Amino acid sequence: MYNYIKGRITQINAKYVTLENNQIGYLIKTPNPFNFELNSEVTIYTYLYVREDIFDLYGFASAKERDFFLQLISVKGLGPKGALAILASGNIQLIIDAIQSGNNRYLERFPGIGAKASQQIILDLHGKVNLQEKMAEATEDTKITNVKEALKNLGYKPAEIKKVTPFIKANIDQPLGILIKLALKNI
Repeated sequence: MYNYIKGRITQINAKYVTLENNQIGYLIKTPNPFNFELNSEVTIYTYLYVREDIFDLYGFASAKERDFFLQLISVKGLGPKGALAILASGNIQLIIDAIQSGNNRYLERFPGIGAKASQQIILDLHGKVNLQEKMAEATEDTKITNVKEALKNLGYKPAEIKKVTPFIKANIDQPLGILIKLALKNI
């Protein structure tokens, strides 16, 4: 429902921050509330969790972090509180590596995650989606994403686009239009 909210942090609590936008204070539960600075202007990527009697707004510093949260809450038996506890570690890549390698012990170190829950996380997320590739795509510069999308819309195949991606990255300082032209010349 809400992709992100831009505003000013007016309150920081152990479990949430209050983000003021147009004179409305949104209570947003976050993995690391103290990573935000009081009275700073920020963009928080959000997810609205709705159940019978629950309407909680969860927020994250990046879209990548939110997308990983959504992957975690898709695991059978793992709710938003457990997913927040996992994300509070702050290093998504280490969590992904643990899932991909089947490292139960690493996942069990998070509060509320026991042997069964860690096995379920690995079972549900390992191999289902290539998390490393998805997370890498989420962090790509928007210029690179826009050039790839333009090439795709022009009918180029993923293999052809992948071939010119290093060239695009090497020339990322160029304007978007020139990047597209350069990519077309090198396909």
